[in-house]
Amino acid sequence: MGRVIRNQRKSGGIFKSHTHHNKAPAKLRKLDYAERNGYIRGIVKEIIHDPGRGAPLARVVFRDPYRYKLRQETFIATEGLYTGAFVYCGKKAALAVGNVLPVSQLPEGTIVCNIEEKAGDRGALARTSGNYATVIGHSADDNKTRIRLPSGAKKTISGAARATVGIVAGGGRIDKPLLKAGRAFHKFKAKRNAWPRTRGVAMNPVDHPHGGGNHQHIGKASTIARDASAGQKAGLIAARRTGLLRGTQKVKEV
Repeated sequence: MGRVIRNQRKSGGIFKSHTHHNKAPAKLRKLDYAERNGYIRGIVKEIIHDPGRGAPLARVVFRDPYRYKLRQETFIATEGLYTGAFVYCGKKAALAVGNVLPVSQLPEGTIVCNIEEKAGDRGALARTSGNYATVIGHSADDNKTRIRLPSGAKKTISGAARATVGIVAGGGRIDKPLLKAGRAFHKFKAKRNAWPRTRGVAMNPVDHPHGGGNHQHIGKASTIARDASAGQKAGLIAARRTGLLRGTQKVKEV
């Protein structure tokens, strides 16, 4: 019997993400009467860096609609946002970069980011630097909207789910190569314990199903069944297909 392999050891809860230096959870405003029926104006106070996140954050201050006080929210900054900019949130907000609207109010082809998966969850999709989704079409009778996600997948969401107009700031981050191990070290130091990662074929048979042999080779199919025992589960788990995507992709429009 071999050793307990890496993916068994790290699937527990002890390798937590390094959130100690994070500024604040990046979320949209809580969905309230003002956003459902009209709009509310906020002002961008500062644009800040969040450790471990590629995209910058924007501190946006709103006046509380019910009490005499200010409410500070932390949004994911969209490209083109600046300190002192006004941000409008709500059903009646204008279609302008940085504003937050329900997707049912957005015309087809609009570029959006930080989209709610379910109305009121405060933003879940297309949140990484330079990413965006596209509104494909609306279905008025059941108040649903279809969007194309950054992965190319299409998804149907509620028309009441909100989205920020524009693309996430900080794009082009992966165009520059890391070049040296030190940069990768510091990148993942801020994120989580996920680096360096030893290849399975470089290990001994006791440490990994792909280990051993006189040359570094897997020696068996790299695909493995979904119901395989935990110690065997390494490689391409329950893959429907493997290899390069050949030929042109037929995109079926809705």
